[in-house]
Amino acid sequence: MPTPHLSAFRFNIVAALAFLLSLSGCRRSSFPDVPAGYREYAYISNGGSNTVTVLDLVYLRQDRTLQVGANPTNLAVNPARNEIYVANAQSGTISVIDAETNRVVATISVHRQPYFITVDPTGHRAYVANYGSNSVSILDLDRRREVSVAGAGEQPIQTHISSDGRTLVITNHGSGSVSLLDVTPYDSAKPSSGTAIHLRSTFSGCPGAADTVILPDSSKAFVACSAGHQVMAVSLTAAAGSWAAKQNPSLTSDHMLALLDVGKTPVHLAMKPDGGEIFVSNFDSDSFSEIATWTNEVGGTYAIGNRPVRGIVSRDNSMLWVANTGADSIGLYSIDDGKLAGSVRTGSGPDALAFSEDEHLLLAADTHSGDVALIRTAGKQGPALFTILPAGISPNSIAIKAIREK
Repeated sequence: MPTPHLSAFRFNIVAALAFLLSLSGCRRSSFPDVPAGYREYAYISNGGSNTVTVLDLVYLRQDRTLQVGANPTNLAVNPARNEIYVANAQSGTISVIDAETNRVVATISVHRQPYFITVDPTGHRAYVANYGSNSVSILDLDRRREVSVAGAGEQPIQTHISSDGRTLVITNHGSGSVSLLDVTPYDSAKPSSGTAIHLRSTFSGCPGAADTVILPDSSKAFVACSAGHQVMAVSLTAAAGSWAAKQNPSLTSDHMLALLDVGKTPVHLAMKPDGGEIFVSNFDSDSFSEIATWTNEVGGTYAIGNRPVRGIVSRDNSMLWVANTGADSIGLYSIDDGKLAGSVRTGSGPDALAFSEDEHLLLAADTHSGDVALIRTAGKQGPALFTILPAGISPNSIAIKAIREK
């Protein structure tokens, strides 16, 4: 059996070769072909260098580095147009990146310490959690400006909009609470619509409220209570006059369903695309917990690695990938088989994860080493590190955008 020092030496050699490869770039000839004119980019926000790194995922090389505001913390993709949005916490601004030209084309002023931004399903509105001013900014993305501000709890850290565009879920990290806001869905016949927003419900009892997922049918939200070692399940109000509301009167109001015991310090929730299960990364217990969303029950908690911080589930609902920041690796869990399926080495301190459009690559932002590990998800020998590309200081978020010639 090789000694730990020898294993580390071999990994360093692999990483060095991968880095040299990244300097020249290479078309991913061992991957499926892409159509003529197809472009795909990964955008990585670097909190310590006030930049966004743009990676070309067709030629697997660094495309450029963009200067944005101070301390960028989060990225969001517009589903309807080729734009990326960057929350700059220290500057109090949102940078707008045109993905066609990979240039910063606008800067939108918001409030103190914007930490997180989410875009609604239509691509016309965005919602920004202003951590330092206890508020949420509503942005008109057509005119690139703030059009309204709503109050939140103390230190809002995330905003998430339901797929039906009716409910905005805000996690208030400082006050340990969850705010639900009524949103008027955007109406293309009335471009001024979608800016009305008001508080609908508040739920306390979620210490260190952090990450959130909303089920695809907009019926429930789940919130990681990182300081309480629990996950809160909340039923969301059904649309007035809908079949669900008529069949079940209890669905005419928001209500808490359960507080589910998971591992220590749950920091991230990864949902299967079909919405059937949620996987909770428990940072301080080196584990993940599996939640059945239909019954609001914890199916089990399992060891996964050292300091798990982030998870992501494959499009076919079969595989969970978990970033173990303390082990410099990605742990794999086969959902169908209910067992661990191996691990893949990364750079130092992997955190944010994202799949390429075709899911043949998994990207992991390595917070400590300032680079991005590109992992081949399928191959003759199974998942493996393909290359490592440079980023900036403390990369913390990844957004993927594919552009197809019309």
